[in-house]
Amino acid sequence: MSEKNREAKRSARERLTEERERQKARDKRRRALIVGAAVVGILGLAAVVGLLAANSGDDKSDTSGPVAVPAGAAGEDRLTIPLGKDSAKATLTIWEDFRCPACKQFEDTYRSTINDLAEKGRLKVEYHLATLIDGNMGGSGSLRAANAAACAQDAGKFPAYHDVLFKNQPPETEDTYGDNGKLIELAGGVDGLVTDPFKKCVEDGKHDSWVAKSNKAFQDAKLQGTPTVLLDGKSVFGDERNPLTPQKLRKMVEDAHRS
Repeated sequence: MSEKNREAKRSARERLTEERERQKARDKRRRALIVGAAVVGILGLAAVVGLLAANSGDDKSDTSGPVAVPAGAAGEDRLTIPLGKDSAKATLTIWEDFRCPACKQFEDTYRSTINDLAEKGRLKVEYHLATLIDGNMGGSGSLRAANAAACAQDAGKFPAYHDVLFKNQPPETEDTYGDNGKLIELAGGVDGLVTDPFKKCVEDGKHDSWVAKSNKAFQDAKLQGTPTVLLDGKSVFGDERNPLTPQKLRKMVEDAHRS
């Protein structure tokens, strides 16, 4: 491997690490704001309500109704969107938010490796969707995009649409994905996805309550941020002295397959 290639791969890892650290810092600031708001509430309930509203996003979708589970969803409470064969000996669990910059960094770095291993029957992937950025930055793009991805799952086209959303991710501060029209427009990049049932599913927010339930599972699990990525239950980012690379991930999965 040339020095240039090694430097490029190291830079990709460094960017992913930096994005995760920034995400953790934003999460920490948000928790501090909420705690501070609770204290201020002693002096003025109105101030508390205003600050909490500012940190909870402005999505107006009703997430309290019956839960419409996407076709093929699996796992506990059917909150997992699976990819790959059940016979695969290694399982990669991924918690993601479509507005999360660190998630995009992870996907851009590992997408081809994950998809290849899944296609070969070496790896089963369990996708879980969260709406962390809506709470941190305001807006509804995380929810709207996750609902649209669930609608794509109904059509059997989640993997391709999932990839399109991350490839076209807007800046974190822009709530571009809060526009259902934009999500439908991007679906045009997936062959055969834009149909009347898909468009209705997106516009109606059919899976909003399911997304809300998935995000609650993320919160209840007390995960530190997105992306959270576990290989057979263990964080792939746990060894800072030997950081993850696409080659290392492939070897870990292949080793599990041979065992």
